[in-house]
Amino acid sequence: MKNTYTITAIIQARMQSTRLPGKSVLPLAGKPLLYHVIERVKAIQQVTQVVVAIPNDDDNNPLADIAELCNVNVFRGSLHNVLERYFFAYKQYGGNYIVRITADNPFTDSHFASVAIEEALRTNADLCAVKNLPLGVGVEVIASTALEKAYMHSTKPYHCEHVTPYIKENPDTFKIHYFDVDFANPFPSLRLTVDTQEDYRLASAIYDALYKGSVFTLSDVVAFLEKNPHLVTINASIQQKPMTSHE
Repeated sequence: MKNTYTITAIIQARMQSTRLPGKSVLPLAGKPLLYHVIERVKAIQQVTQVVVAIPNDDDNNPLADIAELCNVNVFRGSLHNVLERYFFAYKQYGGNYIVRITADNPFTDSHFASVAIEEALRTNADLCAVKNLPLGVGVEVIASTALEKAYMHSTKPYHCEHVTPYIKENPDTFKIHYFDVDFANPFPSLRLTVDTQEDYRLASAIYDALYKGSVFTLSDVVAFLEKNPHLVTINASIQQKPMTSHE
């Protein structure tokens, strides 16, 4: 789809993760986790620019170094108010649509992110995402106008930590578009995010097997796990924190 929209991908990252501190710099197949996230985001076809949004303190300098190594932009802002960090990153770098990615998702799928962007543009959605992908694979596509409204009107702590709850809680105000893609997942509870040591062990096993210097696909991951189904049990007991949690 040809368009004149600018699409800014913003990757939120911090060294101060509570469950697995410093996870963004942990190695996967010899490179920092954040490196792989950036590599995958750069492969999203419609993305105009990539910004790594980090807290404004010295603890997060290693993340800035990785971003600069990957030739992408760095924005520094609030540690705890991630919504504010997103909003001011958008104000600095622009974009009609913002693609939200978290730096604990080294399996972000470039193809399905492209599909989500196409759907957001086609439907003129304020918030758009694929529903039926494993945890940690998909992205959220947010209209910049909706991001600004969320920043102006959010009141609860978890609104600020998780960026999009205010939008999701006001479907009468915002056009929210969730949709399914043609993808068969033989592992319904599969976790492909890195929140805990168990998640990291699974990610390491997959990357050691599949990473050959370029982005591999979700289909590659599923095919590998079908041959090695015992790996899925590594992080099967981990509970995902609810969106309304606040640290």
